[in-house]
Parts: sequence; structure tokens; C-alpha cells
Amino acid sequence: MFNDIGPLELVTLIVLAVLVFGPDKLPKVIQDVTRTIRKIRDFSESAKQDIRQELGPEFKDFEFEDLNPKTFIRKQLDNDELGLKEIRNGFDLKKEMAEVTDAVQGRDSDSSSASGSSPAPSSSSSSGGGKVDMTKKPDERPPFDADAT
Repeated sequence: MFNDIGPLELVTLIVLAVLVFGPDKLPKVIQDVTRTIRKIRDFSESAKQDIRQELGPEFKDFEFEDLNPKTFIRKQLDNDELGLKEIRNGFDLKKEMAEVTDAVQGRDSDSSSASGSSPAPSSSSSSGGGKVDMTKKPDERPPFDADAT
């Protein structure tokens, strides 16, 4: 519960508690706090048991920690019933991004991935295949679209 509190912080909290509550009232305050924490834990456990009973016997192994999205995803990735590891290993983000970049810049992605070098963009505006001419004059401004801004 208090794994991230260091010894200096613990001493500081004790000194602060003694100054705020006084040495005569401090044991009573500690008892009240521990009793409240125990009641909250008992209430939480009884609520969990009630929910498990209401869900039925098919959910007897249900863990409430699985409702945390991080825990759920970690458990599903470790399970691999869906073949997620194959999908994750078969997807190369750098390669996909390079293909998209080549397509946007008008490069032929087959020849660039096979040869390893990037050909220059097409300079002809009448080139086929839906390629975009990226060689514009430096003083030519792109069209302005008032609806886009």
C-alpha cells in the first residue's frame, strides 16, 4: 500500500501527525483510521462476492482486476487464442509508412522497395496511374480553399 514512501517521507509524516494531533490523541486517530480502512475492505470484498454470486457459476473465476483495460489487453496478448502475435509480427510499420510516403510523393513503391533506392519524383504532369506532380515552380503558391480553414 505504501511502497513508494521512503524512510525520510515516513519520518516526516509521523512528525507531522504528532504535531497536528498531539501525542495523546495520536493512538486513537490511528485506531480510527485502521478501523475505517478495514470496514472499507470488508465492504469491498462483500460487494465482489455478491456480484460473483449474481453473475452465476460460469463467472466463478472472474477477476475484477480484468476490468482494468491495461490488464485486460495484457492478458489477451499473452493468451494468443486470436492469433494476435502473428498479426503484430507480420505488420511492419516502417515499411507501411515508407510505402505511403512513396505513394504520396509519386514514387513507384515496387521499384523503390526492390532496389533500395528512391527514384526521383515524376516531372511530367500527364503521367498515368494517378500520380501527383510534386515538381512545382518555387514561386507558384498552392490553391487556397476558404472552406478548409
